[in-house]
Amino acid sequence: MEPQALAYLGAGLGVGLIVIGAGLGIGRLAGPAMEGIARQPEATSNIRDNMIVAAALIEGAALFGLIISFLLAIK
Repeated sequence: MEPQALAYLGAGLGVGLIVIGAGLGIGRLAGPAMEGIARQPEATSNIRDNMIVAAALIEGAALFGLIISFLLAIK
């Protein structure tokens, strides 16, 4: 197998793992947040704000990983 094909394979596997990891991370974040909102409706805005910040951090890390995977595929 030529090196370029291995780079594409590695990038494809990396992108798949990144998407799965980000999905699981946001899912693990949203579930307890919804439970917290259900238990204390008056804290909805605080919980939502913190959840959005944490989701943005997860998405930022996922985007960074995607960029690294694409750079590996190009080289």
